Amino acid sequence: MPTVDVVDLNNEKVGELELADAVFGAEVNDALLYEAVRHYQACERAGTHKTKVRREVAGSGKKLWKQKGTGRARVGSIRSPIWRHGGTSHGPRPRDYSYKLPHKMVVGALRSALSAKVRDGELKVVETFDFADHKTKLAKSTLAKLEARRTVLVVDNGENKNLALGLRNLQGVTLMPTKDVNAYHLLGHRSVLLSAAAAQKFSEALSK
Repeated sequence: MPTVDVVDLNNEKVGELELADAVFGAEVNDALLYEAVRHYQACERAGTHKTKVRREVAGSGKKLWKQKGTGRARVGSIRSPIWRHGGTSHGPRPRDYSYKLPHKMVVGALRSALSAKVRDGELKVVETFDFADHKTKLAKSTLAKLEARRTVLVVDNGENKNLALGLRNLQGVTLMPTKDVNAYHLLGHRSVLLSAAAAQKFSEALSK
């Protein structure tokens, strides 16, 4: 089992924690990570893009000139797609881009992402995020002590009001509970800070 150091908010070692080898020491599957990220982004798409077809654009439906005898091309409506300000043929329509990814693939991608962060030294376990107050200044200085990089994912279990209020105005910092973490979030941040309780939760939930 991989063993990681547990630090306090001053980045001083206060203990060690054994993590599940199947979760934090798994083989990194790049193809699986790609599929998980693609699935998450597809599910986040609004799909509200739309162009108007000829029946939806403004304009009369009157035939502009008679069918024969003028020497001009036949035309039936000013709303024709070949006319300026006419409708659009085969344009985008509202649609749902989401699709279902098998649960085993989602869990496998999460294991790969956590293992990649441990392998690259971008994951740190913090004993607890007990902030003295909710000030952004305190949260920013704490992240600096923890040597967090420009983009940081903080994962904690339960409600922590001081932590939520302190981090919410910091650019590049995301706070999430363990149940909402996806491979997309782990790969999208350079540093990952887990509370000891969150790390234990991952070990228990993802090793089944």
